[in-house]
Amino acid sequence: MTEDLSLTAEETLAAEKIFGDRLDLVKRYVQHLASSGIERGLLGPREVPRLWSRHVLNCAVIESVMERDVEVADVGSGAGLPGLCLAIARPDLKLTLIEPLERRCIWLSEVIDDLGLDNVTVMRGRAEQMVDAVNARYVTARAVSALTNLAGLTIPLLHGQGELIAIKGRSAAEEIEKASKAIRKLGGKETEVLTLGEDLLAEPTTVVRIKVG
Repeated sequence: MTEDLSLTAEETLAAEKIFGDRLDLVKRYVQHLASSGIERGLLGPREVPRLWSRHVLNCAVIESVMERDVEVADVGSGAGLPGLCLAIARPDLKLTLIEPLERRCIWLSEVIDDLGLDNVTVMRGRAEQMVDAVNARYVTARAVSALTNLAGLTIPLLHGQGELIAIKGRSAAEEIEKASKAIRKLGGKETEVLTLGEDLLAEPTTVVRIKVG
């Protein structure tokens, strides 16, 4: 995949706005996704034409709701979506990528080394095993689980203070309704659906934000 094919004019504007002088870094990350990421089964080959729009930019816009200089845990990080996108867009953030599968952890570590990212740590394991090791201000997740289950995996990593920012689709409001009891039980005080990147993306990103404490 060439870079020329991978970015439309609209996507270029969005990428420049989000990544600024780290645009070359994120382009290298996309090349990793399109090559070794596909080869090792982290993404399907059909995703290549949509890497920027559907994956990287879709994930990166969530940085706009995060404070500076805080810790972020990305649960079920997989191909680094959204964790690596955030680490590239926001060098002030300290990212912990939590991923249970060894082969994915190896790939993530290789990419982090190649990009020279010094604000990212990869931890192999399940989110519920990491509660004692991680204390985040934000927890992110994408395509991990329905909110009824996801809330229990992610909110404990906040230790009573912070926000879960879960990238979701059109069923976000429905998921909140089903999970409301579990969210309250876990200390969720305020739950809302946000639409991010409306001024940048052809398809804005829908997230569920749960404030705790």
